[in-house]
Amino acid sequence: MPVRTPFVMPETPAGQDPVSQLDIAGELTALLRDTTTEPRPDTQLEALTLAVAADLPVLLWGEPGIGKTAALTQLAASLDLPLTTVIASVHEPSDFSGLPIVGDDPAEQGVPMAPPDWAVRLVRAGRGLLFLDELSTAPPAVQAALLRLVLERRIGALQLPPGVRIVAAANPRSSAADGWELSPPLANRFVHLQWTHDHEVVVRGLGGTWPRATLPRLAPERLPEAVDFARRAVCGLLSARPALVHRLPSGETRRGGPWPSPRSWDMTLSLIAFATAAGSSRDVLSQLVRGTVGDGPGLELLASLDRMDLPDPETLLADPAGADLPERGDLRQAVLDGVVAAVRNRPEKSRWDAAWALLVRALESGAPDVVVVPATTLASLRRADWDVPASIEQLAGAVSLSRRADRAAARTADREAVAARAGR
Repeated sequence: MPVRTPFVMPETPAGQDPVSQLDIAGELTALLRDTTTEPRPDTQLEALTLAVAADLPVLLWGEPGIGKTAALTQLAASLDLPLTTVIASVHEPSDFSGLPIVGDDPAEQGVPMAPPDWAVRLVRAGRGLLFLDELSTAPPAVQAALLRLVLERRIGALQLPPGVRIVAAANPRSSAADGWELSPPLANRFVHLQWTHDHEVVVRGLGGTWPRATLPRLAPERLPEAVDFARRAVCGLLSARPALVHRLPSGETRRGGPWPSPRSWDMTLSLIAFATAAGSSRDVLSQLVRGTVGDGPGLELLASLDRMDLPDPETLLADPAGADLPERGDLRQAVLDGVVAAVRNRPEKSRWDAAWALLVRALESGAPDVVVVPATTLASLRRADWDVPASIEQLAGAVSLSRRADRAAARTADREAVAARAGR
């Protein structure tokens, strides 16, 4: 049989308090937790702070250990907001709807619903960040009780002050402990953001420096313009695509994420206004829009936003020499197609010549392939008595080269298809 060695308490050096070793361990732990922050571009952090500034409930989706809780802790510290963390799955529905308290005369005064202590603390503070963690592990009854809290900011008879912001976090059902799908009514009340890790951010953070969360700087002079732009964007899309006003997904999993409804479109309108006033990037706006109404409707809205910024074809035809064409190839293609369509609707020699001048300008300042289709269409609009402008010679080479490249690509594709069939 193995011989057990008796445990011997290590001797404490003379004059040294045994507890001091724990104090030293505490100092080491404090040094490990002593980190700083720095301004650093981070699209998901910027999207989170913008939604918080817009006073919209946010739900962070991410795998366990990805840093959702740490991000919220750092956000609260950066914004100087007291953080109140509530684990939804360990609470009863009455914890969010209020606990009934019988008063002196229930027949006359009714039975008031007393709020939990954390809600009372938030009201007393007048401001704070309410963090609803592990939302996807909350059973359906608790999710139902959370509806009024998330939308109306009410807990029992208590109204949370405007200075309180709500952020939640959840793990996908596949990686959540006893996870549930989010109910559609609750899911439709959130801006859903996918929280992922950037290895460079993690490495630099473990080295002691994390990105700093700051509220977006809104330009006061742009506020009316931002609101008008957001309203035109959302209303323009929904006027053209009325089926997108309300579309409840058929699958249970997708119902627990972002999907379009009048409520979520109203949230989207607010986010576009805030992003416009803050000058946020397209990537940030894309995360917010797709996280509110879903990928499909969100991408349609982003495409319509691009078209809203395109210059008017008539303005370009009036001054082709001073035209400012978009840098992005797809947007430049759309502009040139619009110019050719304008000439087709009102064919005049001067407008036809101006369109050719625009195509030459596009050829000189960008990729030649975007002018091929507009040039071919514009050539077909020529009237018999219209002289061919000299500028066409500058485009002929690009059009011919593009056509040869297309034919070569088609021949290559045909050969590959024949080889694939022969190899079967």
